[in-house]
Amino acid sequence: MYFVPALAGLGAPYWDANARGLVCGLSRGTSAAHLARAGVESIAYQIRDVFEAMCEDAGAPSALLADGGAAGNDALMQFQADVLGVPVIRSGAVDLSALGAAWLAGLAVGRWRDMTELSQLPRAASRFEPVMAASRRDELYSGWRDAVDRTRSTRQGGHS
Repeated sequence: MYFVPALAGLGAPYWDANARGLVCGLSRGTSAAHLARAGVESIAYQIRDVFEAMCEDAGAPSALLADGGAAGNDALMQFQADVLGVPVIRSGAVDLSALGAAWLAGLAVGRWRDMTELSQLPRAASRFEPVMAASRRDELYSGWRDAVDRTRSTRQGGHS
């Protein structure tokens, strides 16, 4: 089951303001839990979309660094690692942006002498290794790409 949250169009890498949201793969056995899981998994698929574009432009990174509220979801972080096929390293800080601002402020007022001293501060992190077979990863992502294509305002073979 896939949920494409194009409720206000699709952003990167599609840039289609006229795309519309879609849930596909529903059956009589579909529950609210399935829909919730599809919503969470859509985050990982959207990140893979951008990750793929980034890899084309700059090469593939050896890991993805994650922070923020959604990163607190272990199931999402594991699925993200599986869908990307690279480790996901989650910061121990819920909001790394705020922590970075605090570190820069500390540098400005002399709390730390330089970036070298700052880089030696302990940092908690969790690491999620991909465990999904590549064939399954490709199958799931192909299904996502098909679902995304169905949301697009201009599709090959017609107008949605």
